[in-house]
Amino acid sequence: TNLKITVGGKVFFATLEDNATAKDFIKKLPTTLKMENLYDREMCYHYGAGGLADSKTRSDNYEVGDIIYWKPRGSFVILYKQNGELFERIHLGRITEGDLNIFDGGGDMEIKFELAE
Repeated sequence: TNLKITVGGKVFFATLEDNATAKDFIKKLPTTLKMENLYDREMCYHYGAGGLADSKTRSDNYEVGDIIYWKPRGSFVILYKQNGELFERIHLGRITEGDLNIFDGGGDMEIKFELAE
């Protein structure tokens, strides 16, 4: 499944995984989320614990552009910068097209998510 992400007039595209968490997120589309810029590495929206369906977790290195779900707080996250941290997460997909530097130092942003045609 392909995802279109729009922020500040810029368009990004991502490919989503075929797992229960990603499928649950797709049911919420289209949606615009006010995402917090956290830890100088991620844009985050808190659905709250149990906000999306559960899937298999992983705890290896993440890659810039990964879209993940952090289950303990129900956090939907776009990882835009690498800091080497390993943490348990559910992988939802990956941004395949677009310049993620728009998020670096940009503060909180409204980000629109919709299925790409």
